[in-house]
Amino acid sequence: KMGNAESNAYHNHLSRFLPEEQTDIDGVFDILSGSSGSAGGKNAKPTKKTMTLAALQARQSIIHDISAHTREALPEQMTVRLYNGMKSIDLPGKSSGPSEQIAKEQFVIFMSDLLKGNADEKVTIIMRMISKTEGPVNGKQIQEFTEDLIMSVVHVLNYRKELKGWNLENTRDSASGVKALASQLLSELKLADGTKPVGLQLLETTFNPSVIEDWVYRVPQVSIFLSVVIRQGLHVLHSVPDQTNDTLNLVPHCKGMKGRRLVSLFDIPSIIYINSHLPAELQHKWQLLFSSRLHGESFSQLCGHIVNKGPCIVILKDLDGFLFGGFASHSWEVKPQFQGDNRCFLFSVFPCLAVYTYTGYNDHFMYLNNGQQTMPNGLGMGGQHGYFGLWIDSDYGKGHSKAKPRCTTYNSPQLSAKEDFTLDAMEVWAVGDVPESTKGKKSILDVDPQAQALLEMAGKSRQSEGLREPIEEDEDDE
Repeated sequence: KMGNAESNAYHNHLSRFLPEEQTDIDGVFDILSGSSGSAGGKNAKPTKKTMTLAALQARQSIIHDISAHTREALPEQMTVRLYNGMKSIDLPGKSSGPSEQIAKEQFVIFMSDLLKGNADEKVTIIMRMISKTEGPVNGKQIQEFTEDLIMSVVHVLNYRKELKGWNLENTRDSASGVKALASQLLSELKLADGTKPVGLQLLETTFNPSVIEDWVYRVPQVSIFLSVVIRQGLHVLHSVPDQTNDTLNLVPHCKGMKGRRLVSLFDIPSIIYINSHLPAELQHKWQLLFSSRLHGESFSQLCGHIVNKGPCIVILKDLDGFLFGGFASHSWEVKPQFQGDNRCFLFSVFPCLAVYTYTGYNDHFMYLNNGQQTMPNGLGMGGQHGYFGLWIDSDYGKGHSKAKPRCTTYNSPQLSAKEDFTLDAMEVWAVGDVPESTKGKKSILDVDPQAQALLEMAGKSRQSEGLREPIEEDEDDE
């Protein structure tokens, strides 16, 4: 009877996968256990073959690509965590005491729970991935697990050349981004009484499985990142379309960086995080419209590159190294009125990673004006004239974030290091597909600023020297 219970649990978990997925899982386990041929056969009895940690570690090097920068698909500590997660699965009828060998049933249940399960099914495995020993875990252990998880996602997507035109050379160093994103995800850890411990208190607090389960349920990134690590790291189910689409637009396609020797102000973890807050239909592609390092430090250049180009992300770096910006849900237009809608948001990338959304207090979402004497000239988001959540003056190089205690429109704090800041660098990215009407028009940037301002007022669009090449048709840097 024990045998039946064992194979029932196994078959229930196996039945969650499509036939081609089952074949894929069988194949990977066969490689890991050193056996060959489908383990299912006619009677679909699970094989008695087992696998070890050493086999799992070797799997990372089997698919060794000479041209890859890194030898292993996953960092060592994540391979050990996956192994501990598999090992933690209790099988009915199995002799008590953990075995160092992973049975096929454990492997399949691990895959099934983490890739297809709910938070309740995932939490036991995740607890063992956080800590080998049973019982509650502390915040420091959860922090280390979360940082390992994010670092592994960046590592494996880079290793598999799945970064869609981004790479570790054309983005800022991911190390601080890993810590910032981990910190952001950990800020959602809530104790049973609803309080959120922070700082040192968070690291020292112990959390039981029900709290971790609630966290996994409320913070989708944990499950999405685990799915990427398993699919891409173990090279299993990576070719089968992702039915949840969660991992499909995890990283947007990057356009406009190729061959430009430019390092973006964004790092990979912040791209993943900011992209997840965009409307779903805009998450598939980011295209560089303006970079102060490429196009010069000029407000009319900025306007020329971003007007009528569809929804955009603006990111700034001040002289103190703070990185922050906003998402504009509509095409920028030069006019003395507020524009946009409640999908706009402000964000911080460094020193912390956070997104600040619409409060309902007012509709001062986005503002762009130039060449007017009666109204402020510059680019702003949130707050009000003279007190924007984010403001770049038309006298390019100056800006402010006057949001004490909070920006009325987005509830964001002061985003820059100083209230009035000096701009060090700026980028604007179009997200989603650039409107058809703007493609292929001639640049008129040689025209004087007054004429430019008039054209902007009339809503005419322009493209600059820097964007004359057909960036839309760029191939990815893969």
